[in-house]
Amino acid sequence: MQTDFQIGSGKKGVGAFRPFHEADAVTLEVFLQTCFKKLACMGESIKIKVIYDYSRIFVRFDQGICRTLHFSGVAKAPQKAAAEGRLSGAEVSDQIDRQARRQGTGQPLSHGQGGIFIEQVHGGSRTVIINRMSLGHDFLSGRQDELASLAANIKTWGLELGFDEVGIADTNLRDVEPGFQAWLDAGCHGQMDYMYKHGLKRTRPEALVPGTRRVVSVRMSYLGGGESPAAVLGDAGKAYVSRYALGRDYHKVLRSRLQRLADRISAEAPHGYRVFVDSAPVMEVALAEKAGLGWRGKHTLLLSRQAGSFFFLGEIYTDLPLPVDAAVSAHCGDCSACIPACPTGAIVAPYKVDARRCISYLTIELKEAIPEEFRPLIGNRIYGCDDCQLVCPWNRFARHSTVSDFTPRHGLDGAGLVELFLWSKVIFEERMTGSPIYRIGYERWSRNIAVALGNAIGVPMAVSALEARRNDPSPMVREHVLWALRQHHIPRPAAAV
Repeated sequence: MQTDFQIGSGKKGVGAFRPFHEADAVTLEVFLQTCFKKLACMGESIKIKVIYDYSRIFVRFDQGICRTLHFSGVAKAPQKAAAEGRLSGAEVSDQIDRQARRQGTGQPLSHGQGGIFIEQVHGGSRTVIINRMSLGHDFLSGRQDELASLAANIKTWGLELGFDEVGIADTNLRDVEPGFQAWLDAGCHGQMDYMYKHGLKRTRPEALVPGTRRVVSVRMSYLGGGESPAAVLGDAGKAYVSRYALGRDYHKVLRSRLQRLADRISAEAPHGYRVFVDSAPVMEVALAEKAGLGWRGKHTLLLSRQAGSFFFLGEIYTDLPLPVDAAVSAHCGDCSACIPACPTGAIVAPYKVDARRCISYLTIELKEAIPEEFRPLIGNRIYGCDDCQLVCPWNRFARHSTVSDFTPRHGLDGAGLVELFLWSKVIFEERMTGSPIYRIGYERWSRNIAVALGNAIGVPMAVSALEARRNDPSPMVREHVLWALRQHHIPRPAAAV
């Protein structure tokens, strides 16, 4: 029978196809026509890499499809039903497959086999572009014992990769969606436009990654030792950097391990997935809470009875129907120590942070001048803030990381403000490469340190360091330097009055 598939060296119409991995090249061209061909492709072990760009899906076949089955005489009924129901091409193929199974056509499928059904494909070589597809997981044909076993393995593999805990959640976030929308409507996100520009995809995982059924959520502790936070905060001449940013960029550390976990899952059960580490519209705290990794504290961060809150979160969106974990109960009780501890009053109510007042927002996300009302309150915090976490009783149980990447680099756990302010742009970029601090750039880095030096009253060399950059090329840095000098009762030059 003539088919819509070109295999190997462009042969068509063959009755029995050799395995794809034996072909010199694989090119698929599927065209939607009024009459759908009676064909379905199945494979024992199909590993695909899917990269979404919202309008197309790029699929790379890392392994060949081991078997192609031609179902003859079974497509008529589902085609008729599909036509009456006006189903898409992908759904027609899916109905053909299910009809074939009912009639026992073809060879029985072993563990690890999977099917791909597509509406339209363009492409060549070993890469194809698929506009829409659906995946069938024959390995997980609804058997709860197989799903439970796989879920248990995922948690074991996660621990082996260095994650402290792994949980699994469904995608239903409708309970948090109204509150998130109200937070946006109140403008609490400030200049973080990325918080709303993806619409409801943040609260609806299946809208961000079509086909997502479960979220594998992980946490990893990041405390890497170094000078005591309290000691640094108590010394006006030192620079306080949020503890999470002292080492290597966590995005890279977690993402590589999550990718390895996703690959390990694929080796057991090929699946459609996407990995996230604080880099996309994902409600990571809400999902981690559903996955049983902890509860949301009044400072809005996730809290764990075993690990406090000094940890990173990451996710794998997957289309595997894994069993989910139960959420844990909250244990903040009447404690509200985090609320008055915030230097700028950013925790405006339990479980609500106004980012526009938060030091982490002001020193990291804000691209403009820091409002003067907050500058004295920032103290010596030049990148982020940990105060709400430092006073939390549950952080008595915070764990030090065993990951060497989070060990403090370049003495940032207790460096002097003057020393850092004298860094040139070249030195900043050289030393901060591979650090999460790199993304704010030299200008904002300098702006932040200028504010801290303005608060460093009586610190030797603070004034001279500021004077050295009174005429900084950046208008924003100059303005903050002049403000800082005024805190030391150094007047503006006459021309600047």
